[in-house]
Amino acid sequence: MKATARLFKALSNETRLRILKMLERRPLCVCEIQYVLKGSQPNVSHHLKTLHEAGLVDSKRDGLWMSYRLTEKPESALHAAALSCVLKSLRSDATVKRDRAAVAGVNRIEINCRK
Repeated sequence: MKATARLFKALSNETRLRILKMLERRPLCVCEIQYVLKGSQPNVSHHLKTLHEAGLVDSKRDGLWMSYRLTEKPESALHAAALSCVLKSLRSDATVKRDRAAVAGVNRIEINCRK
């Protein structure tokens, strides 16, 4: 029951949905997500933590950075179905389209990302 509650909590926030759609395109570090969202590092980290705890996002060390990506192995069939449904349903959203275009052009070196 708790895993299901964490899943729906994670999916109940617009910013977290935007992050999921960005990560659908490619793995990103916190500063790249922060750059696209125009948010603060603590706020982005909080959202990533919530997504990670819900079993939707994995992290991996990538040189100096920690990269986040959509999980390759969802915790349950419900997690896989919910993630798939959310990703498909937001394809035509204008904000998501802008975010994904920004992700295509963001580079952690160029935005002066630090460890």
